[in-house]
Amino acid sequence: MMTPVTYALLVVNLLIFGLQMLLGDVMLRDFALWPLQAGFAPWQIVTCAFLHGSLMHLGTNMLGVWMFGRDVERALGSSRFAQLYAASVLTASFAQLAFTSFFARDPVPTVGASGGLFGVLAAFAWLYPRRKVILLIPPIPLPAPVFVSLYAAVELYSGVTGTFAGVAHFAHLGGLIGGLALLWIWRKPV
Repeated sequence: MMTPVTYALLVVNLLIFGLQMLLGDVMLRDFALWPLQAGFAPWQIVTCAFLHGSLMHLGTNMLGVWMFGRDVERALGSSRFAQLYAASVLTASFAQLAFTSFFARDPVPTVGASGGLFGVLAAFAWLYPRRKVILLIPPIPLPAPVFVSLYAAVELYSGVTGTFAGVAHFAHLGGLIGGLALLWIWRKPV
């Protein structure tokens, strides 16, 4: 059964991608996350998470939100799930802005729900440490925390070495850290 916030994220992302296909570069110019020195506007910290570079980009992000978001939303409740997703998007954007401020040579925009998805992945691993995630290639079942840790390690390595250019590796890591930080805060007694 589909949970309400996960469903809303899927629908909103699909609708905005349709609008993006109609309007083209206008959406990227105004709503993608641009580096601080090249067209940045404060609303882009949020709006970039609803734009995507291609149908494949949208599809993989939404598949991840659908696969992991429903269980996380059921465990946390819709309100906390929405907070977790939003916090992950924000920390992803801030991480990307920090990276591009110091290291980017050519100003390119950042788009995608990956930062939010990485926060959801972190929450899934936190909430379901015994669940298995099966890789497609090779088809190896891994405990969720191992899967997420390996994925984070690949992102860090790729970001540091410049592997897979055009991917916002530090935004992914920022989203993961944002999700984990919020879970840690919620875990602490008041």
